[in-house]
Amino acid sequence: MTTEISTLLAAAAERTLPVIRAVRDDQLGLDTPCAEFRVRDLLNHLFQVVVNFQALAVREQPDFSTTPDVLTGDWRQRFADETATLIKAWSDPAALEGVSPGMGLPQAVVGNLVLVDLVVHGWDLAQATGQSYEPDPATVTALAPIIEQMAPQGRQMGVFGAEVAAREDATDFERMLAVSGRTCV
Repeated sequence: MTTEISTLLAAAAERTLPVIRAVRDDQLGLDTPCAEFRVRDLLNHLFQVVVNFQALAVREQPDFSTTPDVLTGDWRQRFADETATLIKAWSDPAALEGVSPGMGLPQAVVGNLVLVDLVVHGWDLAQATGQSYEPDPATVTALAPIIEQMAPQGRQMGVFGAEVAAREDATDFERMLAVSGRTCV
């Protein structure tokens, strides 16, 4: 079984997991495009998001109260395994039905929120660690209007920065990043 969101999550994971696997331990202290996160912080945040959104897919209560440091042992493989579990959780059509008791939003919106994190933070990590990141075109097409719609509230909540001007020759992905407050050079 698959859903549109699980297909998009799988495509995003295919592009983001290689970036995560290539992060070296000596890069964990580097700054990222997210002012409040260094690479270690952003990886821990993304790990927390992937795990908690598994719970949200099955309408369990997530725990965002703390962000533990999970970058021990074979954390890269654990992240890949947790991402596979996330994709599987959102593959069930029932995951998209109704309203999330944990977030008070339609489940379809909740599924898109984790997709935003996986794609945008994949780019953030690539930027911070000197890697390239080319998102799946179908994912960008699906996410662009979602990011545009959620940007004002995202800015109020401090999740997005102020929108920046995109270059005239910017790609659709670069325009999407600009809406989220990220500068592409």
